[in-house]
Amino acid sequence: MSAQPARAYLGIGEVLVRLQDEFPDVSLSKIRFLESEGLIEPARSPSGYRRFDEADVERLRYILTVQRDQYLPLRVIKERLLPPAPDQGNGEAADPAAGPMTRRQLLTAAEIDEGQLAELETFGLVRRVGRVYGPDALQVACAASVLGRFGVQPRHLRAVKAAVEREMSFIEQVVAPTLRQRNPEAREQAGRTAREIAALTMRLHGALIEAALAEAGFPGDGLGPPAAGYGHPAGGASA
Repeated sequence: MSAQPARAYLGIGEVLVRLQDEFPDVSLSKIRFLESEGLIEPARSPSGYRRFDEADVERLRYILTVQRDQYLPLRVIKERLLPPAPDQGNGEAADPAAGPMTRRQLLTAAEIDEGQLAELETFGLVRRVGRVYGPDALQVACAASVLGRFGVQPRHLRAVKAAVEREMSFIEQVVAPTLRQRNPEAREQAGRTAREIAALTMRLHGALIEAALAEAGFPGDGLGPPAAGYGHPAGGASA
């Protein structure tokens, strides 16, 4: 007997198994919620079961990665996934997460108000470059917005900023000998080294936080994307 051809689709349970190693907090209800929000659109079998192809799985992987690493609201992620809108000529129609943003775009994308943004600027957490804000400002504003739902205010984040400044000082000391060579190749090498050290220190920071949480007796299976406001529904429909 000849072997049956491989299916061109996966069921929702198979998709969950495919993604759980990389995203331990993903669940069936989370996948269903993302579908209900219009971020994914799997096909349906005649009996109504979801059929995911490889493009659907990669789309899900992108959504979960951006949620985890960039703290973006689902609305902004959805805008990134949609085809670019025609230019309306007013400078406000472009995807606000794709590059420099006006103040209005940042407020809309991060879902914060003028007072919250002003406070973030007061404590040096968000900075303008001329009259616009960079993508890092959006990530900071989104994370601060979610933390605010737990009662964390921008003034409480000064310690985080101070820690970053200390780490940056450490990185600069490490790459200083390379920079002293004063040539383009050395500067490029210093940049690569600095980013590699930064990535390693972030991994170290995460590991130390995990250890501290465990030592303090807080239960859990590891750090994941923020639950509040990022599409973690309490339940979901079947299949």
